[in-house]
Amino acid sequence: MVSRVIPVEPFDLVIFGGTGDLARRKILPGLFRRFCAGQIQGDVRIIGAARAEMDTEGYRQFAAEAIAEFNQGHDCDHGEDQPASLKAFLAMLHYVVLDALGDEGWPKLKDLTRPGRIRAYYFSVAPRLFGPLAEKLHDIGMVDDKARIVVEKPFGRDLQSAKELNRAIATHFSEEQIYRIDHYLGKETVQNLMAIRFGNLLFEPLWNSQYIDHIQITVAEVVGIGTRGDYYDRAGAMRDMMQNHLMQLLCLIAMEPPAKFKPDAVRDEKLKVIRALDPVGPEDVVRGQYEGNGERPGYIHQVGNRDTKTESYVALRARVSNWRWAGTPFYLRTGKRLRERTSEIAVVFKDAPHSIFDEDSGRHSNILTIKLQPNEGIELGVTIKEPGPGGMRLVDVPLDMSFAEALGPEEADFPDAYERLIMDVIRGNQTLFMRGDEVEAAWAWTDAIIEGWKDRGEAPLTYATGSSGPDDALMLMHRDGRRWREIKA
Repeated sequence: MVSRVIPVEPFDLVIFGGTGDLARRKILPGLFRRFCAGQIQGDVRIIGAARAEMDTEGYRQFAAEAIAEFNQGHDCDHGEDQPASLKAFLAMLHYVVLDALGDEGWPKLKDLTRPGRIRAYYFSVAPRLFGPLAEKLHDIGMVDDKARIVVEKPFGRDLQSAKELNRAIATHFSEEQIYRIDHYLGKETVQNLMAIRFGNLLFEPLWNSQYIDHIQITVAEVVGIGTRGDYYDRAGAMRDMMQNHLMQLLCLIAMEPPAKFKPDAVRDEKLKVIRALDPVGPEDVVRGQYEGNGERPGYIHQVGNRDTKTESYVALRARVSNWRWAGTPFYLRTGKRLRERTSEIAVVFKDAPHSIFDEDSGRHSNILTIKLQPNEGIELGVTIKEPGPGGMRLVDVPLDMSFAEALGPEEADFPDAYERLIMDVIRGNQTLFMRGDEVEAAWAWTDAIIEGWKDRGEAPLTYATGSSGPDDALMLMHRDGRRWREIKA
């Protein structure tokens, strides 16, 4: 199997916040990998814009160091000798010292970008700068029908702030020019989820409450909040992960088949899912906060606030009130300092309506598991007879498709999510980006849960570092006669 790489047309890309952590870890190394793959060709300009005092040569050195550090294990040549491919890529880079709220650097930036070609503006900055940057780009004459902007999460911290951000950027850019990025949607397996559902007759007829008992979505991390204490204590797991990443996974699992695989057709169906979500009552949600274990500090110590009520873990039961999913619960959980780093979606099918086997054969069910990280792949659990004499003993075994094994190491070396999404921006494909009304609908549902916590004055439950989360999260499912899948890589 040979993958096709289709080059994008030449473009200008401005990275506001071009010296920041995201640019260093993801954007610049990802662009270099797309260059190595032959997807970026021709007269391209990649312009870093930030307040740091630096010239273009300094920025190219900054990029070379980032590529050397974060491209380990990828099939792109790099190193101290700067081979030809790296030199050619670095020649595309430019840098402008720029004040987002003032006038410094804007004339130079305008001179570097070229009208009449695709011009993408990546807002890798704090959300409070989204509006001023959009206004400045418009006022200085850098917005035309080929211009587009990319905005990073968090896109607001509640419904009101999300509406204000939408209004601020929509004043100068149309919805077709706005790309709200959620890197989870750029993962290969997430996109494969749509192929599995809508490209195989095997699954879609069974994709409803008649055959599916429940669905679990887990995003577990082993790391704590690290140096992000100030941001995280104002956000928490609900705002940082549940409102965006897990919500998007839920939408892709629950959405109806779109008429065509087109951006607005897909996003219309995702929006219907969010609007069909029932409110979540206090009995259907559990919050947690990790404790230290002697070797690693607890959440309270890391944020320096003993009175904090911010959660580092949240688990909830959601229900989608429509004909397809009536009666089928969705269990979502995410947290830090858990047992393993893993992200997966588990679709648990109902038991057979009648078993012809005796009681000793046990109970068995089919589970389709979509693994997002660390090892992307798909696994279907099926029931077979255990080999050997002695009667009909049943056992569950996985039909496992690890992408690395099934496609080979070269084909399974997928583009990073940011690589794929930035190329989609250049192509003008919004399928994997959130629309403004979708973001607002997600916040409306999330806000009600957060306000409930505030009204009740609830503090998060504590859980041990390296565990699966608070014990109450286990009870969330036990009272339904179900249990969480084990958190394992």
